[in-house]
Amino acid sequence: MRTVFIDTVIASLATDPRVVMLTADISSWSFDEARERYPDRVINVGIREQAMMSMAGGLALTGYRPVVHTYTPFLVERPFEQIKISLGHQDVGAVLVSIGGSYDDLARGRTHQAPGDVPLLDTLPGWTVHVPGHEDEVEPLLKDALSGDGRVYIRLSDQVHGESVPLSDGFTVLREGTAGVVAAIGPMLRQVLEATAGMDVTVLYASTVRPFDRAGLRRAVDSAAPNVALVEPYLAGTSAHEAAEALADVPHRLRSFGVRRDQEVRAYGKAADHDRLHGIDAAGLAGAIGDFLRRA
Repeated sequence: MRTVFIDTVIASLATDPRVVMLTADISSWSFDEARERYPDRVINVGIREQAMMSMAGGLALTGYRPVVHTYTPFLVERPFEQIKISLGHQDVGAVLVSIGGSYDDLARGRTHQAPGDVPLLDTLPGWTVHVPGHEDEVEPLLKDALSGDGRVYIRLSDQVHGESVPLSDGFTVLREGTAGVVAAIGPMLRQVLEATAGMDVTVLYASTVRPFDRAGLRRAVDSAAPNVALVEPYLAGTSAHEAAEALADVPHRLRSFGVRRDQEVRAYGKAADHDRLHGIDAAGLAGAIGDFLRRA
């Protein structure tokens, strides 16, 4: 995903004079050649993420289309006030592109983990949020974001699924069943497909989570039992309020899966180990979703 992102931005710099690339050391070396060619539009600010976000706001105010990139916690959590004021309050747009997901780079410790990024951005209005689960999704999502002028967050990850699902603005139906609906977001698709193999459930997939496809979820529930499982690669329950709004007039049961909120995992290991600890590996999901459906 990261390679596709870099290649797409470099190509866009050559064709769209509005595009400005801002880095804070992370990945800056990937743009060295582009920086020599476009010194005014490829800028590495150093480890100054708050300043980088404020610069993005200023550039957007003057008509540029800034792309802002670094690790997830340094892109969303550290400069959150600047996101809120320099972009949101000024009502200007930018394309924020993160790497690291919730916990891709475990060797660097807790400083490089941010499972709370999407729920944090969810406190601000007007954001489009993409969570691609496959590298083929990155280029079209990024090109669409660059062509507009809104506030867009693209969450890249090292965790990918093996399916190449056609892009849509909301949910795509991958399987149909009658016992319930399981919605997989981005990188969670592989685990969900494996976990629900043999279950009589509808499986939905989405790489765009804001705006949330309420109508798509409602259509799926209308064709199946109103038992809904949301599986997201960040904090569990992030989209629970969206699902509740979509089904406000429908008696339903909802179970949310994602990174646990009840404790911090103080461990290194691999991403698969953390998936297991949070119960979002295939085996954990199979047991929990199966139990959820049996209790219906």
